[in-house]
Amino acid sequence: MSLKIAVQMDPIASINPAGDSTFAMMLEAQARGHVVHYYVPGTLALRDNQVSADLAPIEVFDRPKGEHYALGAFARADLATYDVVLMRQDPPFDMNYITISHILERLHPKTFVVNPPAAVRNAPEKILVTEFPELMPPTLVTRDRALIHAFRKEHGNIILKPLYGNGGAGVFFLQEGDQNLASLIELFEQSFREPFMVQKYLPDVRKGDKRIIIVDGEPVGAINRVPADGEARSNMHVGGRPELIDLTPRDREICATIGPALKERDMIFVGIDVIGDYLTEINVTSPTGIREIKRFGGPDIAVLIWDAIEKRRK
Repeated sequence: MSLKIAVQMDPIASINPAGDSTFAMMLEAQARGHVVHYYVPGTLALRDNQVSADLAPIEVFDRPKGEHYALGAFARADLATYDVVLMRQDPPFDMNYITISHILERLHPKTFVVNPPAAVRNAPEKILVTEFPELMPPTLVTRDRALIHAFRKEHGNIILKPLYGNGGAGVFFLQEGDQNLASLIELFEQSFREPFMVQKYLPDVRKGDKRIIIVDGEPVGAINRVPADGEARSNMHVGGRPELIDLTPRDREICATIGPALKERDMIFVGIDVIGDYLTEINVTSPTGIREIKRFGGPDIAVLIWDAIEKRRK
Protein backbone atom coordinates (compact mmCIF):
# COMPACT_ATOMS: atom_id res chain seq x y z
CA MET A 1 0.00 0.00 0.00
CA SER A 2 1.64 3.20 -1.19
CA LEU A 3 0.46 6.39 0.50
CA LYS A 4 0.85 9.98 -0.61
CA ILE A 5 2.41 11.85 2.33
CA ALA A 6 2.75 15.60 2.93
CA VAL A 7 5.20 16.61 5.67
CA GLN A 8 4.62 20.00 7.26
CA MET A 9 7.81 20.91 9.10
CA ASP A 10 10.45 23.54 9.74
CA PRO A 11 12.90 24.19 6.88
CA ILE A 12 14.52 20.87 5.97
CA ALA A 13 17.92 22.53 5.53
CA SER A 14 17.95 23.68 9.17
CA ILE A 15 17.30 20.36 10.93
CA ASN A 16 19.89 18.08 12.50
CA PRO A 17 19.18 14.76 10.74
CA ALA A 18 21.07 12.76 13.38
CA GLY A 19 18.52 13.69 16.05
CA ASP A 20 15.36 14.73 14.21
CA SER A 21 12.27 12.57 14.71
CA THR A 22 10.50 13.99 11.65
CA PHE A 23 13.48 13.02 9.52
CA ALA A 24 13.32 9.48 10.95
CA MET A 25 9.62 9.29 10.03
CA MET A 26 10.42 10.47 6.49
CA LEU A 27 13.16 7.85 6.11
CA GLU A 28 10.75 5.10 7.15
CA ALA A 29 7.94 6.38 4.90
CA GLN A 30 10.36 6.40 1.98
CA ALA A 31 11.59 2.88 2.82
CA ARG A 32 7.97 1.66 2.66
CA GLY A 33 7.51 3.04 -0.83
CA HIS A 34 5.30 5.96 0.16
CA VAL A 35 5.42 9.14 -1.92
CA VAL A 36 6.77 11.94 0.31
CA HIS A 37 6.33 15.67 -0.32
CA TYR A 38 7.56 18.52 1.87
CA TYR A 39 6.34 22.01 2.71
CA VAL A 40 6.77 24.68 5.36
CA PRO A 41 3.69 25.95 7.23
CA GLY A 42 4.09 29.51 5.95
CA THR A 43 2.88 28.38 2.51
CA LEU A 44 -0.48 27.03 3.77
CA ALA A 45 -3.53 28.70 2.26
CA LEU A 46 -7.29 28.35 2.70
CA ARG A 47 -9.57 29.47 -0.12
CA ASP A 48 -13.13 28.34 -0.89
CA ASN A 49 -12.69 25.73 1.83
CA GLN A 50 -9.73 24.21 -0.04
CA VAL A 51 -6.45 23.81 1.83
CA SER A 52 -3.32 24.11 -0.28
CA ALA A 53 0.41 24.50 0.19
CA ASP A 54 3.56 24.92 -1.88
CA LEU A 55 4.94 21.36 -1.95
CA ALA A 56 7.99 19.67 -3.41
CA PRO A 57 8.81 15.98 -3.81
CA ILE A 58 11.64 15.09 -1.46
CA GLU A 59 14.14 12.27 -1.13
CA VAL A 60 15.93 11.87 2.21
CA PHE A 61 19.27 10.23 2.96
CA ASP A 62 20.69 9.08 6.29
CA ARG A 63 23.77 11.25 5.90
CA PRO A 64 25.32 14.26 7.67
CA LYS A 65 23.59 17.62 7.61
CA GLY A 66 23.80 19.24 4.19
CA GLU A 67 23.76 15.88 2.42
CA HIS A 68 20.51 14.61 3.93
CA TYR A 69 17.90 15.57 1.31
CA ALA A 70 17.16 16.33 -2.33
CA LEU A 71 14.18 18.41 -3.40
CA GLY A 72 12.19 18.52 -6.62
CA ALA A 73 10.32 21.56 -7.90
CA PHE A 74 7.80 23.28 -5.66
CA ALA A 75 4.21 23.63 -6.88
CA ARG A 76 0.92 24.65 -5.26
CA ALA A 77 -1.18 21.54 -4.48
CA ASP A 78 -4.47 20.67 -2.81
CA LEU A 79 -3.68 18.87 0.46
CA ALA A 80 -6.98 16.97 0.21
CA THR A 81 -5.31 14.90 -2.53
CA TYR A 82 -2.90 13.45 0.05
CA ASP A 83 -3.54 10.42 2.25
CA VAL A 84 -1.58 11.68 5.27
CA VAL A 85 -0.27 15.01 6.54
CA LEU A 86 2.39 15.01 9.24
CA MET A 87 2.02 18.18 11.32
CA ARG A 88 5.56 18.36 12.60
CA GLN A 89 6.65 21.99 12.88
CA ASP A 90 8.18 22.91 16.24
CA PRO A 91 6.36 25.13 18.72
CA PRO A 92 6.05 27.79 20.13
CA PHE A 93 2.41 26.95 20.57
CA ASP A 94 1.10 30.40 19.70
CA MET A 95 -1.75 31.87 17.66
CA ASN A 96 0.07 30.93 14.46
CA TYR A 97 0.23 27.30 15.58
CA ILE A 98 -3.43 27.37 16.63
CA THR A 99 -4.49 28.93 13.31
CA ILE A 100 -2.60 26.26 11.37
CA SER A 101 -4.42 23.59 13.38
CA HIS A 102 -7.77 25.14 12.41
CA ILE A 103 -6.79 25.09 8.73
CA LEU A 104 -5.60 21.47 8.80
CA GLU A 105 -8.77 20.47 10.64
CA ARG A 106 -10.61 21.07 7.34
CA LEU A 107 -8.75 18.02 5.97
CA HIS A 108 -8.94 15.56 8.85
CA PRO A 109 -9.85 12.68 8.97
CA LYS A 110 -10.37 12.13 5.21
CA THR A 111 -6.77 13.20 4.86
CA PHE A 112 -5.35 11.80 8.07
CA VAL A 113 -3.38 14.42 10.03
CA VAL A 114 -0.86 13.19 12.61
CA ASN A 115 -1.43 14.11 15.37
CA PRO A 116 -5.07 15.21 14.81
CA PRO A 117 -5.08 19.03 14.70
CA ALA A 118 -8.11 19.61 16.95
CA ALA A 119 -6.70 17.21 19.54
CA VAL A 120 -3.30 18.94 19.44
CA ARG A 121 -4.91 22.37 19.71
CA ASN A 122 -6.95 21.32 22.74
CA ALA A 123 -4.05 19.57 24.49
CA PRO A 124 -1.02 21.88 24.84
CA GLU A 125 1.70 19.92 26.63
CA LYS A 126 1.82 21.84 29.90
CA ILE A 127 -1.99 22.04 30.14
CA LEU A 128 -2.92 18.47 29.17
CA VAL A 129 -0.64 17.12 31.90
CA THR A 130 -2.66 18.95 34.57
CA GLU A 131 -5.53 16.51 33.94
CA PHE A 132 -3.45 14.03 35.97
CA PRO A 133 -2.58 15.89 39.20
CA GLU A 134 -2.02 12.62 41.03
CA LEU A 135 0.95 11.92 38.73
CA MET A 136 2.52 15.39 38.86
CA PRO A 137 4.78 17.25 41.30
CA PRO A 138 3.09 20.17 43.10
CA THR A 139 2.22 22.57 40.28
CA LEU A 140 0.70 26.04 39.97
CA VAL A 141 -0.51 27.76 36.76
CA THR A 142 -1.09 31.49 37.28
CA ARG A 143 0.07 35.07 36.73
CA ASP A 144 -0.84 36.03 40.28
CA ARG A 145 2.30 37.24 42.05
CA ALA A 146 1.03 36.55 45.55
CA LEU A 147 0.19 32.95 44.69
CA ILE A 148 3.63 32.40 43.14
CA HIS A 149 5.41 33.80 46.20
CA ALA A 150 3.24 31.68 48.50
CA PHE A 151 3.98 28.56 46.43
CA ARG A 152 7.70 29.30 46.65
CA LYS A 153 7.44 29.78 50.42
CA GLU A 154 5.64 26.42 50.70
CA HIS A 155 8.03 24.42 48.50
CA GLY A 156 11.40 26.19 48.65
CA ASN A 157 13.25 25.35 45.44
CA ILE A 158 11.01 25.87 42.40
CA ILE A 159 10.99 25.84 38.60
CA LEU A 160 9.36 28.72 36.72
CA LYS A 161 8.63 28.28 33.00
CA PRO A 162 6.41 29.63 30.22
CA LEU A 163 3.38 27.54 29.29
CA TYR A 164 3.96 27.48 25.55
CA GLY A 165 7.71 27.24 24.97
CA ASN A 166 9.78 24.26 23.89
CA GLY A 167 13.26 22.80 24.10
CA GLY A 168 13.84 24.11 27.64
CA ALA A 169 13.69 27.77 26.55
CA GLY A 170 12.76 30.13 29.38
CA VAL A 171 12.95 27.48 32.12
CA PHE A 172 14.40 28.86 35.39
CA PHE A 173 15.49 27.08 38.57
CA LEU A 174 15.12 29.26 41.66
CA GLN A 175 16.66 28.02 44.88
CA GLU A 176 15.20 28.86 48.27
CA GLY A 177 16.51 32.28 49.26
CA ASP A 178 17.23 33.38 45.67
CA GLN A 179 16.27 37.06 45.51
CA ASN A 180 15.54 37.15 41.77
CA LEU A 181 11.97 35.79 41.81
CA ALA A 182 10.24 39.19 41.78
CA SER A 183 12.40 40.43 38.89
CA LEU A 184 11.86 37.19 36.98
CA ILE A 185 8.08 37.45 37.41
CA GLU A 186 8.26 41.00 36.02
CA LEU A 187 10.24 39.72 33.03
CA PHE A 188 7.69 36.96 32.41
CA GLU A 189 4.83 39.46 32.69
CA GLN A 190 6.44 41.59 29.98
CA SER A 191 7.28 38.62 27.74
CA PHE A 192 4.12 36.48 27.98
CA ARG A 193 0.41 37.28 28.03
CA GLU A 194 -0.46 33.81 29.33
CA PRO A 195 -0.20 32.42 32.86
CA PHE A 196 3.09 30.81 33.89
CA MET A 197 3.80 27.35 35.26
CA VAL A 198 5.48 26.97 38.64
CA GLN A 199 6.55 23.55 39.90
CA LYS A 200 8.31 22.17 42.93
CA TYR A 201 11.91 21.45 41.98
CA LEU A 202 12.63 17.74 41.80
CA PRO A 203 16.23 16.89 42.84
CA ASP A 204 15.90 13.63 40.89
CA VAL A 205 16.40 15.71 37.73
CA ARG A 206 20.15 15.40 38.39
CA LYS A 207 19.71 11.69 37.60
CA GLY A 208 17.93 12.60 34.38
CA ASP A 209 14.66 13.65 32.80
CA LYS A 210 13.19 10.60 31.10
CA ARG A 211 11.52 10.97 27.69
CA ILE A 212 9.12 8.06 27.15
CA ILE A 213 7.67 7.58 23.68
CA ILE A 214 4.05 6.43 23.49
CA VAL A 215 2.70 5.14 20.17
CA ASP A 216 -1.04 4.61 19.86
CA GLY A 217 -1.44 4.72 23.65
CA GLU A 218 1.35 2.23 24.49
CA PRO A 219 4.91 2.96 25.74
CA VAL A 220 7.49 1.71 23.25
CA GLY A 221 10.84 3.12 24.40
CA ALA A 222 12.60 5.66 26.57
CA ILE A 223 15.70 7.80 26.67
CA ASN A 224 17.13 9.43 29.79
CA ARG A 225 18.42 12.98 29.37
CA VAL A 226 21.02 13.89 31.99
CA PRO A 227 21.65 17.61 32.55
CA ALA A 228 25.10 18.98 31.82
CA ASP A 229 27.18 20.19 34.77
CA GLY A 230 25.92 23.57 35.97
CA GLU A 231 22.66 23.24 34.02
CA ALA A 232 19.21 22.68 35.56
CA ARG A 233 17.62 21.74 32.23
CA SER A 234 18.05 18.32 30.67
CA ASN A 235 16.75 19.00 27.13
CA MET A 236 19.10 17.76 24.43
CA HIS A 237 18.78 21.20 22.77
CA VAL A 238 20.72 22.64 25.73
CA GLY A 239 23.33 19.94 26.19
CA GLY A 240 21.47 17.13 27.97
CA ARG A 241 23.28 13.79 27.58
CA PRO A 242 21.02 11.03 26.25
CA GLU A 243 21.23 7.43 27.45
CA LEU A 244 18.94 4.45 26.86
CA ILE A 245 16.96 3.43 29.92
CA ASP A 246 14.37 0.78 30.81
CA LEU A 247 10.89 1.64 32.03
CA THR A 248 10.29 1.27 35.76
CA PRO A 249 7.04 -0.03 37.28
CA ARG A 250 6.16 3.61 38.10
CA ASP A 251 6.78 4.63 34.47
CA ARG A 252 4.43 1.89 33.31
CA GLU A 253 1.83 2.98 35.85
CA ILE A 254 2.00 6.55 34.51
CA CYS A 255 1.68 5.32 30.91
CA ALA A 256 -1.24 3.05 31.78
CA THR A 257 -3.02 5.97 33.46
CA ILE A 258 -2.68 8.45 30.59
CA GLY A 259 -2.75 5.97 27.68
CA PRO A 260 -6.57 5.78 27.41
CA ALA A 261 -6.84 9.59 27.26
CA LEU A 262 -4.29 9.67 24.42
CA LYS A 263 -6.07 6.91 22.50
CA GLU A 264 -9.41 8.67 22.95
CA ARG A 265 -7.84 11.71 21.23
CA ASP A 266 -6.33 9.44 18.53
CA MET A 267 -2.82 10.67 19.37
CA ILE A 268 -0.43 8.37 17.51
CA PHE A 269 2.96 9.85 18.50
CA VAL A 270 3.40 11.30 21.99
CA GLY A 271 6.44 11.93 24.16
CA ILE A 272 6.05 12.26 27.92
CA ASP A 273 8.61 13.61 30.39
CA VAL A 274 9.13 11.86 33.72
CA ILE A 275 11.46 12.98 36.52
CA GLY A 276 11.81 10.42 39.29
CA ASP A 277 8.27 9.28 40.06
CA TYR A 278 6.55 12.32 38.54
CA LEU A 279 5.04 13.17 35.15
CA THR A 280 5.95 16.73 34.15
CA GLU A 281 4.86 17.12 30.49
CA ILE A 282 2.88 15.37 27.74
CA ASN A 283 4.31 16.42 24.37
CA VAL A 284 1.89 16.07 21.45
CA THR A 285 3.04 18.75 18.98
CA SER A 286 6.35 17.47 17.58
CA PRO A 287 7.88 14.98 20.06
CA THR A 288 11.55 14.09 19.71
CA GLY A 289 13.81 11.27 20.88
CA ILE A 290 13.19 8.39 18.50
CA ARG A 291 16.53 8.72 16.69
CA GLU A 292 18.41 8.59 19.99
CA ILE A 293 16.46 5.55 21.19
CA LYS A 294 17.33 3.65 18.02
CA ARG A 295 20.97 4.80 18.06
CA PHE A 296 21.43 3.48 21.60
CA GLY A 297 20.03 0.06 20.70
CA GLY A 298 16.31 0.55 21.34
CA PRO A 299 13.47 -0.14 18.91
CA ASP A 300 13.00 1.68 15.61
CA ILE A 301 9.97 3.67 16.71
CA ALA A 302 9.42 5.20 13.25
CA VAL A 303 8.39 1.69 12.15
CA LEU A 304 5.79 1.51 14.92
CA ILE A 305 4.44 4.98 14.11
CA TRP A 306 3.93 4.10 10.44
CA ASP A 307 2.34 0.77 11.39
CA ALA A 308 -0.23 2.75 13.39
CA ILE A 309 -0.81 5.28 10.59
CA GLU A 310 -1.21 2.60 7.92
CA LYS A 311 -3.69 0.73 10.13
CA ARG A 312 -5.92 3.82 9.96
CA ARG A 313 -5.55 4.19 6.20
CA LYS A 314 -6.60 0.65 5.26
